[in-house]
Amino acid sequence: MGLFILRRLGVMLLTTLCLTFVVFWLTNLQPNLEKLAKTQGNMRMTDEQVTSWLETRGYARPALVKYGEWLGVVPGWRYDAPDGSVQARCLTEGASIETAPRYCGILQGEWGYSTVFREDVSKIIGIRLGLTAKLMFWVMVLMVPSALILGVLAGMREGSRTDRTLSTISITTTATPEYVSGVILIAVFASSAVGLKWFKGTATSAMEDANFGNFFLPVLTIALYGMGYIARMTRASMAEVMTAQYIRTARLKGVSFRDIVMKHALRNALIAPFTVIMLQFPWLLNGVVIVETLFNYKGFGWTLVQAAGNNDIELLLGVSVVSVIVVLVTQLISDIGYVYLNPRISVS
Repeated sequence: MGLFILRRLGVMLLTTLCLTFVVFWLTNLQPNLEKLAKTQGNMRMTDEQVTSWLETRGYARPALVKYGEWLGVVPGWRYDAPDGSVQARCLTEGASIETAPRYCGILQGEWGYSTVFREDVSKIIGIRLGLTAKLMFWVMVLMVPSALILGVLAGMREGSRTDRTLSTISITTTATPEYVSGVILIAVFASSAVGLKWFKGTATSAMEDANFGNFFLPVLTIALYGMGYIARMTRASMAEVMTAQYIRTARLKGVSFRDIVMKHALRNALIAPFTVIMLQFPWLLNGVVIVETLFNYKGFGWTLVQAAGNNDIELLLGVSVVSVIVVLVTQLISDIGYVYLNPRISVS
């Protein structure tokens, strides 16, 4: 197991480098850099002024060099102006060039500065990721138990009326995108025009003081979509287990149906859904982009939209790094957990 984890960590590191370089290269294309120069400088800048602005701030260097500087494995850029002043990547406000560090990238904890929010990227991501973590926690609390109950009830008696009803509900929730279900829930339960204003307050207020009235609708919107997928997987796994030979033997021995389900079938039926549940974490990062924007909940997904829409390169890169790490870590946990849940699986 230890060797397996080490190999996976190596693959994860290589994958992270490749994906972050692709994102870095795309965000540093010339049109994006020209747009950045004009938004931070002057929209009426000439081509020569744009080129000069990019050169004095280190953006005109080769992509691989800039990527190394951003990682912190290549010394940061430095520009000596004709008037004697010095600009450098690692030069902070109020510090001298003599005391400035040579390396200042991700590895040194320097994530850059957001041109939109005017704050350090690491501080912004820390706050916004915490808000999204709170949202994801309650989504998992609502989604996972509900989906498992639906799947187990449907799979216990395959082909029954209960199975068909619950399967229809699961398919319907999965087939409805978040932006559709979110609009419907807002129009029916939170809009005064319809007359069912059961949920008062906005998701924006939930950032400071989350309660049932202002936080349930965004949680439900995300949970509904993933709930159907987990329920369908659980139902298929449960139906397969219920037809296994050892279940038939237990029935012939006179074991009660409740004991068969709880003591024999349920544990084996939950092995496959466990992998699906763990893979919901990367999906939730994508789902919150839509829901947080729809409900104006300023979390990680909302930050990603703002960074992409306003060409905030440093913030967009920071968000991408966090997204890649979350996806890879959850996949690793999923593989390790699957091995422990299923003793028949061996790691070689």
